[in-house]
Amino acid sequence: MTLDTLKYGFNPATLPADPAADYWPPAVTHDLQQQDWAQTEVRSRIDLEAWQAFTADLPRDPYVNRRWKRMSWLTLDERDEVVDMGHCPMAQGGAFNDAESMADRLRYYEPLTPAFMARPDVKAFVRAWSRLWDLKPNEPILMQITGVRGEGMIDPLQGQGIHADGCKALSILVLSRHNVAGGDNHLYADKAGTSLLADTTLAPGDILHLRDDRLFHSVDGIHQEDAGAPFERFIIIINSRFVDAFQNQILRRHFPEAVLNETC
Repeated sequence: MTLDTLKYGFNPATLPADPAADYWPPAVTHDLQQQDWAQTEVRSRIDLEAWQAFTADLPRDPYVNRRWKRMSWLTLDERDEVVDMGHCPMAQGGAFNDAESMADRLRYYEPLTPAFMARPDVKAFVRAWSRLWDLKPNEPILMQITGVRGEGMIDPLQGQGIHADGCKALSILVLSRHNVAGGDNHLYADKAGTSLLADTTLAPGDILHLRDDRLFHSVDGIHQEDAGAPFERFIIIINSRFVDAFQNQILRRHFPEAVLNETC
């Protein structure tokens, strides 16, 4: 065990032998079945402070002003090992992303770093998340570290508003939230936002699971609580089983053997 793990109170030896066996509280599965969303925490399962450190060297998002981002395509193989699938751009059709800077475009980002992906708690998280959604070997998983920082007011969704991401399995994990006013998450039964399902403010270590093909979500604009200091909010987005035909087309081109959601 390293000094860092002792310092931050994190002991990898406490992880269960089966990384998914006791990872999620029973209420998570129940809530997903009953209401298509669930909220819980993972700060007790990961070294949150170590994960936060990986936001420091994120490249600027070349498509969105004042956003930073890395992303990788992952999967589990037949031995339940987390595998980096390699390069593939992100693609969202206009039906799911109507922001002018992002809709119907291929977007290229730097991958998640080897140091991050080598962490046992990262691998355990990906395995447990895959088990939660009952993913099969070789189903592509998109995992992103992304976020905003700065001063003034910013729309973290860059005009997307109430939207869906074009998949069946989606989770949002907040890594850091410093000097932030706003940034509250909202869930709706319809894209017009006439049927509000839930409001929540995710703290660092909180995770929101969504059946993205059954509901819609948004997040409020962000500004500083203390006008004399910058704000920062970084998250992990992890999703799979895409219903966006554009993304599936690009996935098939780059990963011919991948198991895709063929019902879309």
